[in-house]
Amino acid sequence: MEPVIIVLIILVVLVFIALIKTIQVIPQASAAIVERFGRYTRTLNAGLNIVVPFIDTIRNRIDLREQVVPFPPQPVITQDNLVVNIDTVIYYQVTDARAATYEVASYIQAIEQLTVTTLRNIIGGMDLERTLTSREEINAALRGVLDEATGKWGIRVNRVELKAIEPPTSIQDSMEKQMRADRDKRAAILTAEGTRQAAILTAEGEKQSQILRAEGEAKAAALRAEGEAQAVRTVFEAIHAGDPDQKLLSYQYLQMLPKIAEGDANKLWIVPSEIGDALKGLSGAMGNFGAMGGGSNNGGSSGNNGTERREKPSID
Repeated sequence: MEPVIIVLIILVVLVFIALIKTIQVIPQASAAIVERFGRYTRTLNAGLNIVVPFIDTIRNRIDLREQVVPFPPQPVITQDNLVVNIDTVIYYQVTDARAATYEVASYIQAIEQLTVTTLRNIIGGMDLERTLTSREEINAALRGVLDEATGKWGIRVNRVELKAIEPPTSIQDSMEKQMRADRDKRAAILTAEGTRQAAILTAEGEKQSQILRAEGEAKAAALRAEGEAQAVRTVFEAIHAGDPDQKLLSYQYLQMLPKIAEGDANKLWIVPSEIGDALKGLSGAMGNFGAMGGGSNNGGSSGNNGTERREKPSID
């Protein structure tokens, strides 16, 4: 009985292994290449698949999702004979698992070598300055060449990105000095423009200040003139209201003469013709005053009983 049990156990194990070999579960976004006696038979898609055990074999399992592959820096010579190191990143996706398996031995290596050769051809026709400023142009050219070449491999190149472009150290130093000089130049220009604008604003402010000051002085002068005119009118009205005689007017006129001569700038001043009449009136008044004083000492004045007839001065 023991050999029978051993045989049964072996048969159960073989059946279990056969079931495992028969049922193949393929994950989502994946594919598997099935070969029968070394020849391609079919492609297994995602889900539960049945194969013939010990006859069908799984050659390759391929991820159908988009892949990202960075490539190491590659030295490239520009048109002006400068060596730059360029890092690239490729975004690709397998669209045909059979072609990716049988059309090329290693599509990753093939894509890398094709990227390097294409990049050298493109950069070789550009100088350094254009290389540094034409990333989009380089990316588009790389993508077009790679997509056309990898189509028969069952690969679609979605994007190509230049991760870094590193010129030589001496060129980097020269570029930094040039950039620093440009920044200093822009700073000097901005400083000069600010100084110019400040000077313009200061001049405008001074101009407005002088205009306002002149307007204020003009208004003040007008107000002073108006006040003086009002004062003259008031004095004139007061004189007319007080009805002064010619003697008082002559005395006031003489009192004003020193004020007319005041000031260092008054080197020459003109005596009006009315000064003679004023002096005559004043002298007559002083003579009358003396005569009145002498008559009182003698006990009285003679003629017309001590009275004097005076004419009322006319004031124009």
